Amino acid sequence: MFVNRFYWPDQSATSQLLTDLAEALAARGHAVAIVCSRQLYGDPATRLASEERIGGVRIHRVATTRFGRDRLVGRAIDYASFYVSCAAALFTRLGAGDVLIAMTDPPLLSILAAPIARRKRASLVNWLQDVFPEVASHLGANPLPLPLDGWLRRRRDASLRAARINVIIGRRMRELLVGRGIAPEKLVVIDNWADADIAPKPTAESALREREGLRDRFVVAYSGNLGRAHEYETLIGAAERLAADPAYAFLMIGGGAKMGPLGAEVVARGLMNFRFLPYQPRTELGDSLAAADVHLVSLIPALEGLIVPSKLYGILAAGRPTVFVGDPEGEIARIVRDADCGVAVGVGDADGLAAVLEGLRKDPARCAAMGGRARAAYEENYSREAAVGRWEAVLGDL
Repeated sequence: MFVNRFYWPDQSATSQLLTDLAEALAARGHAVAIVCSRQLYGDPATRLASEERIGGVRIHRVATTRFGRDRLVGRAIDYASFYVSCAAALFTRLGAGDVLIAMTDPPLLSILAAPIARRKRASLVNWLQDVFPEVASHLGANPLPLPLDGWLRRRRDASLRAARINVIIGRRMRELLVGRGIAPEKLVVIDNWADADIAPKPTAESALREREGLRDRFVVAYSGNLGRAHEYETLIGAAERLAADPAYAFLMIGGGAKMGPLGAEVVARGLMNFRFLPYQPRTELGDSLAAADVHLVSLIPALEGLIVPSKLYGILAAGRPTVFVGDPEGEIARIVRDADCGVAVGVGDADGLAAVLEGLRKDPARCAAMGGRARAAYEENYSREAAVGRWEAVLGDL
């Protein structure tokens, strides 16, 4: 039984990962159930069916408030109502010997799940996509007084120690949690993955690239959420340095808290080498990723160990080089360095980023070779099939 606020047909990152894993496990003969909300991430007014069975998975959607993500107070009330409804559903539906897998939307869900799993004699697995409240604190978005923040961190740590296993998504996250006193044997790294339908495709065959008139440009893309965990100053500095060369096009696809401010800054600086597009449907993601010659990934260095940007895995699957802007010794930097499928640039090094992009444009053979190694790394380590196999091994051990 998985618990997460969002599930299919929602298209948020955690929902897509959970849907992929749940349906894959069901196809392999496991009895799988979901407890989630009746909302969509981008549309809190949506009222999905309370009970469904799709892809062999039983879905139970609980009622919650519907204030949405625009205001912090409203979001907190939505979280609280989900905690209450979710707890009631788990007490009713969870049985002795079941495996309860708690994700991290809403934050700190493990604190709720641990006592319920113990009471119902179920095995608890925490699946951590991020580490709260540390993420909020580093982003300056934590409204909690220090005593309450410290108490929540201690309760969170206790819930991780109470679990049979904690599935985490990066080596830096493992280091951080071991430092918090979580036993190493209770931590298993299973990397996230990309949509199985994404495959390498020549840029000339991308319908999106053709529609946008980018056939003869060197396209540097950012695909997905540009949120508070990311920075764009390095990117816009590099774009300004390359503005006189019409060969470059910066294609921003998606949304997020910082996409609007980036667009405003582009206008303020009079930059003509940017294009902005909304999120693309999941069915068109492969074509969208193929539109770029290289893809950008960004993460504020203070968040290393707390978050791993999931957009990396789609880039690897699409067979494109990754240019990472963040900590040169961080999780993404390590992955692209080990696979030799990209380059890492420090935050604030706009000259370095511009030089990297110039070098890749002038050396298409190197760019293509990096793309080939990216796909090879995906197939070996970051495919859905590989992740499901690792999950089955964890479940089998339980």
